[in-house]
Amino acid sequence: ENVNQKADEINNVSFLTGKPGGIKLSDVLKKDPSNNGLPINALLWRAALDIASFVPLDDVDTFGGSIVTEWHQPKATPDQRLKLTIFVIGRELRSDAVTVRAYIQNRLGTEWVDSGRDEALGRKLEDLVLTRARELRAAATAETVN
Repeated sequence: ENVNQKADEINNVSFLTGKPGGIKLSDVLKKDPSNNGLPINALLWRAALDIASFVPLDDVDTFGGSIVTEWHQPKATPDQRLKLTIFVIGRELRSDAVTVRAYIQNRLGTEWVDSGRDEALGRKLEDLVLTRARELRAAATAETVN
């Protein structure tokens, strides 16, 4: 039994990052009444993935509710780059159920130097995630009514 379990763990590769570990997409989509789905709000999770999609993803933990991006260098600011960590907490669609941390680095010669977090950008991205989650909820509601 342990051998089969180990084989399953080795075969689990993230469909988003290609890295080993995580869960199978089929397990997430499977409707299991005893499981009650994700331990986090599915609309916030989907919205967080949508908002973070402009940056390549580094690590995604569905059951932990965390998304970590790779460093992203916008064309408009070639001497600055950005990395996001997004945390979705809880099952309810509430403003305190999502936290976005935006880390900034500035180029100093040929080196990248940490500049701390951009709190204002983090809050703006949290608002975008919440807005997107509400849009997803409205679209789902409209589908069930029609």
